[in-house]
Amino acid sequence: MIRLWQRVGKVRAIAVLVLVAGLAGGLLIANRQTQHNATAEPVKAADAASLPRASASPSAAPASSDQASAQSKAQDAAAAAAAQAKAAEDAARKKKEEEASRSNTRSAAPPAYPAPASCDVYSGNKKTGCTLMVAAGFGLDQMPCLEKLWNKESGWNPLAHNKSSGAHGIPQAVPGDKMAAYGPNWYNDAATQIKWGLNYIKGRYKTPCGAWSHSQNTGWY
Repeated sequence: MIRLWQRVGKVRAIAVLVLVAGLAGGLLIANRQTQHNATAEPVKAADAASLPRASASPSAAPASSDQASAQSKAQDAAAAAAAQAKAAEDAARKKKEEEASRSNTRSAAPPAYPAPASCDVYSGNKKTGCTLMVAAGFGLDQMPCLEKLWNKESGWNPLAHNKSSGAHGIPQAVPGDKMAAYGPNWYNDAATQIKWGLNYIKGRYKTPCGAWSHSQNTGWY
């Protein structure tokens, strides 16, 4: 019994020693871990401090500035080209509209002297003049001009005579005997005088309206 207790006592003593040794070892390990951590942080800090810092590239900012400037210039050039193209398009459209407007005005405007339906609207020497005019190859649209021209020159009177110039007859030929080429009765015959007058107009002014226009501008034909 005594030996049993002695053995138990030894076992307890050994267990206590093992426990104490374990505690001591744990404390030692913990102390070393703390020291390691304490020394590791400064090293990391020192390592971090010793690492080369990334320096800003001196050309980075200018490159970015040049790129922005080039982009701005490109945008300005594009805007200017677009504005120029729009201005050209607007000018072309305006010109086209003006031409269309002028064309419509010309087509819508009535002729200055409406053509008669036929020579029957006239009488006397004017009717004879209209008939001979059409026979000479002129259109009815020329008759209003011929009427105005010879209204001004002679009032369609075959005996009209200008003493100062010698002009005679409906067309006021100068001298009057020129009309003899179309008949011996040139002095008082309306038809003979009209034939001469139409031939004169055709050779010099091409149409009665051409002769009338010249007469309006100069006072004579």
